[in-house]
Amino acid sequence: MTDSDNITSLPFVTRSRVRAGTVVATTAWTFEGNASAGDAGRTNVPSDPALALRREWERVHKQTERLCRRQQRLETRLVESVGFPCVTVRPGEGEQVTVHSIEMLNEVLGKAPDMAALRDKAEADFAAHQARWDAAAEETGYTAAFRAEREASEKMQDLLQAFSTTPATTLAGVAGKLDAVLREGEAWEECSEFPWPQIRSALNDLVRIAEGFGAERVRRRRIRPDQAETLRHSR
Repeated sequence: MTDSDNITSLPFVTRSRVRAGTVVATTAWTFEGNASAGDAGRTNVPSDPALALRREWERVHKQTERLCRRQQRLETRLVESVGFPCVTVRPGEGEQVTVHSIEMLNEVLGKAPDMAALRDKAEADFAAHQARWDAAAEETGYTAAFRAEREASEKMQDLLQAFSTTPATTLAGVAGKLDAVLREGEAWEECSEFPWPQIRSALNDLVRIAEGFGAERVRRRRIRPDQAETLRHSR
């Protein structure tokens, strides 16, 4: 088989979600913009390693989504033209079972000697279907697309793991960490199960605080030094 190590798990792999960005998906950039505004004119301001990591995660995340969509489109065509590798067996009178792997076939038919002939034929039929799938997958580019999506997904998981060992030095970095975890881990948007509501709430709190800081900086920049002095004496 050309890339048969992944074939038996295909029905499960393609259930992976390509999640649309939630409302909070842009919050880290809100923080980053406010942090940049606050650092304007300052020199030797250290960069936040968590923000740098978050930018790389965002890039790989988008790449993974694109690859996943392409892989799913190609897989849909394969299913329509070839069908997932499978075989239908009749282990008993009136029974009919469709299996999608040799392991499932062995579970259905067992190892009894009276099932040997049926098992051998079923295995041969399954292998033939698998070979048709493999050939079509290679020809259509599905095998390469599947491999590329898997590699990108693994890199994204490595970056997520790196968040746990990369300290944030700004509020933007903290928000970036929470945003990435929420977007990757949440089962669906607005999921009400623990801990997603708590994470969304914490992230919204950070956004509100950051927006307050940003508004205060804008207000201060709009007041000339002589105006600020007048305001202080008038209080």
